[in-house]
Amino acid sequence: MFDVPLSVLDLAPVEEGHTAGEALAATTETAVRTEALGYQRFWVAEHHNMPGIASSAPSVLLAHLAAATSSIRVGSGGVMLPNHAPLVVAEQFGTLTALHPGRVDLGIGRAPGTDQATALALRRTKEGLNADSFPQELTALLRYFQGADPAGITATPGRGERPEVWLLGSSGFSAQVAGLLGLPFAFAHHFSSANTDPALALYRENFRPSEYLDKPYAMVAVAVVCADTDERAEELALPRDLAFLHLATGRPHALPSPEQAAKYPLSDRERQFILSRREGQALGSPETVRAQLGALLERTRADELMINTLVYDVEDRVRSFELVAEKVTA
Repeated sequence: MFDVPLSVLDLAPVEEGHTAGEALAATTETAVRTEALGYQRFWVAEHHNMPGIASSAPSVLLAHLAAATSSIRVGSGGVMLPNHAPLVVAEQFGTLTALHPGRVDLGIGRAPGTDQATALALRRTKEGLNADSFPQELTALLRYFQGADPAGITATPGRGERPEVWLLGSSGFSAQVAGLLGLPFAFAHHFSSANTDPALALYRENFRPSEYLDKPYAMVAVAVVCADTDERAEELALPRDLAFLHLATGRPHALPSPEQAAKYPLSDRERQFILSRREGQALGSPETVRAQLGALLERTRADELMINTLVYDVEDRVRSFELVAEKVTA
């Protein structure tokens, strides 16, 4: 039995042959149904210039998701701070918190979540695109929520309407910053499994009690595809594998169907890439996934698991969450 909360990370995947509107409707349905299953949070991730991901505007999407649900926490996994002025983020998430008090999380990342040309188009200046400025911009953002901006600017809403702030990371840098600031930390194990243990160690070693937390709180985001059988889970995972392959080779596409993915002529090198990408993921029947997630929890001592299930059909997606909640962790 698992004794940690379960949460959801969603990318609003745009399926081949479908529209962004249909993808957002599927994400909304997933949020409603995972809330009914008892999941604690539902986060959406900011990505840009990717035909297969419709969650490019997290604050807008979160307003819709919060209105469509009643109790599950909604949040960003994350907002990529280099793409935005801190004041804008403070006002957006202050507005969300004012509308839905006690239900909003602001997960913050320091990468742009896209290529440099797109990042420049978002920010319209090279200032802020360098990750070295992240600590200063993060400090400015937190000050807006505290009403302590040195220039006397007041974020309204924002001041006094602070969401639960998290730092996200796939390496040690954000882990150390989160620890030093006493913030909760979410590690992208689904993206960078080799760095998970070192980053969590750095977070815990550097943690200082704060107004946010009195002890470390670490969440691990993990890719999971759970189906009734191992064979079915393998079929459902093929589109995700192919999507990552296309992304890695600079050819992002909409998410293919399992049938389309099965027909794709993979080279030996591409197969090896897919196998390496699967390291650290949970894939299979409930029994298989239970063993995989159990080993991950034992190793990382995570306080919470956030599950990303990137499959083609929304019914298969929700079925995976059902199996995890009812058979894997119950």
